[in-house]
Amino acid sequence: MGFHEKRGKSVISCKSQIEFPNTLYYTKIHGVAPAEADLQRYFQTSPPAIHQMIVTLEKRGLIDRVPGQARSIRLRLTRDQLPDLE
Repeated sequence: MGFHEKRGKSVISCKSQIEFPNTLYYTKIHGVAPAEADLQRYFQTSPPAIHQMIVTLEKRGLIDRVPGQARSIRLRLTRDQLPDLE
């Protein structure tokens, strides 16, 4: 089953959610996962929008995180499962 499909349904619902997993390569560059504030700056959106996106991706099984623990977001996909950025 590919990144874009889960039992015939789209796993990712918007461009931000497509780009979001790619931003988690931030961890490889900086040695820590991005904070929600880092993602807010990158996507130029509100804190509630970023938080909702994180919760949605976690529910879909694309990321793991520890609620209340800073910088705990972990990607559950391999690079091959990620779409290329435009």
